[in-house]
Amino acid sequence: MRLPQKEQRQLPKQRQRPKLNKMHSIRLNLKSRSYNIIVGTKILPLLGRYLARINIGTDAYIITNSAVKSRYGRVLSQGLKKYGFNLKFKTIPDGERAKDIRVASLLIRDLAKFDLKRRSFIIAFGGGVVGDLSGFVASIYKRGIPYIQVPTTLLAQVDSSIGGKTAIDLKEGKNLAGAFYQPALVFSDISLLKTLNKRQVANGLAEVIKYGVIKDKNLLTYIERECRNIIRLKEPFLEHIVKCCSGIKASIVSLDETEKKGLRTALNFGHTIGHAIEAAANFYKYNHGEAIALGMLVALEMSVRLKLINQAILKRIEALISSAGLPVKITGVSVAKILKKHFHDKKFTGKSNKFVLVSGLGKVTVVKDIPLSLIRYAIEKRL
Repeated sequence: MRLPQKEQRQLPKQRQRPKLNKMHSIRLNLKSRSYNIIVGTKILPLLGRYLARINIGTDAYIITNSAVKSRYGRVLSQGLKKYGFNLKFKTIPDGERAKDIRVASLLIRDLAKFDLKRRSFIIAFGGGVVGDLSGFVASIYKRGIPYIQVPTTLLAQVDSSIGGKTAIDLKEGKNLAGAFYQPALVFSDISLLKTLNKRQVANGLAEVIKYGVIKDKNLLTYIERECRNIIRLKEPFLEHIVKCCSGIKASIVSLDETEKKGLRTALNFGHTIGHAIEAAANFYKYNHGEAIALGMLVALEMSVRLKLINQAILKRIEALISSAGLPVKITGVSVAKILKKHFHDKKFTGKSNKFVLVSGLGKVTVVKDIPLSLIRYAIEKRL
């Protein structure tokens, strides 16, 4: 599918690297809770300078995992101490299972000991799990203390670190206990992505593809063209997509922070069935991006069936998802279990379901009360 000539001219030329600026600042406007999203390469040593400017506190409680601490903890520590910050690292287990009420409870009690006679704030230093859990702890400790996001994965930089959704999982489903609680700053250093493996990159690319489908056809075309450079972790291309996605999410959240207007709901494209697939597989077989990729394809199957889009759009997105190294078929989990888990979706009201479907590239629509037979059909098409 070719874009109109005018739109084609707006994109970087074939093989031309996007301009690599030192730093980009994107503002998420929420009146007194507004904050900046900083995107750049090799900027982690500058974090202390930014924190000193916003007067966030003096004592940093850094929640991370052992791998991130081992690779980047020293750089973060030196940068903070240079500006007079006291700090403590607290490591949590890897993976979705760390988003558990027992882990949150241990963190809160340890934070309470650290916080004695201090002006404490939390730094979420890791991927989406670290960010979700850290934000949740920040939101409930002392009825809320400041926290910042320093995302270290592609998925966290393009999506989960922005917007203030914090949560832990319950056995009944993903992200069922949480709150909207905005960070004071998001600080995305592209160079922290250089150690990601291909599966982790693909995990983040699922959310990037989502943004292209729901909001920006140019971004979608860019990913198709530069997918290989992105997968190879070439920094200019990574910086370009992180900046684009951060801007899209900031603009949506600024208009509809808590999904009361229905605008932010678009960001849930692929997540209803995606979260159900994660939960049905016990958060083990599929990581978040892989499950969301499958969830998007299920939503696209429903969109085709309801005649909102044609088959060509579905095939185009399916091909891109495959090129990104993401699954296009569901394996190892039953349709019955996925359907059972999907009823725990937070957006459902009573027996009334709600799905974000596609009505064209860059356009979505929210459809309610979709028959269970159609949902089952769309899932089975992915087997």
